[in-house]
Amino acid sequence: MSQTIYNIHAIHHASLVVTNCEISLSFYVDILGLKVVPDRPDLGYPGAWLNIGNNNKQQLHLMAFPKQAAKLNTGQDRKAHPGHGSHLALAVKNLAVFLARLEQENIKYSLSRSGRPALFCADPDGNTIELIEV
Repeated sequence: MSQTIYNIHAIHHASLVVTNCEISLSFYVDILGLKVVPDRPDLGYPGAWLNIGNNNKQQLHLMAFPKQAAKLNTGQDRKAHPGHGSHLALAVKNLAVFLARLEQENIKYSLSRSGRPALFCADPDGNTIELIEV
């Protein structure tokens, strides 16, 4: 392993392919509480940028490509537990708040098998989201 020290200190953004940006925004904004970045440039396809946290230094980018989303999230490649595949993990302060909101909206979730305060759920397109209490 190289001894080179890299100056990577945070995730700038993660991108998820979605079928319908408006439906996905209702999940990420109304359920998870992320804030829309208002000045996303026109990239030639529908999408949205969302700030994660209060410092506006980490983002989630939604990219609306319906055919690609349908192929990616069919569930055929999922393993027995959602955490065993590709997923976006978000640190939260109070997991109980999210548990209550998911239950209120009848959104299925599973608790982490690790014993730590974490859960897995899916967005409207089947992208796996992990919420970890820190």
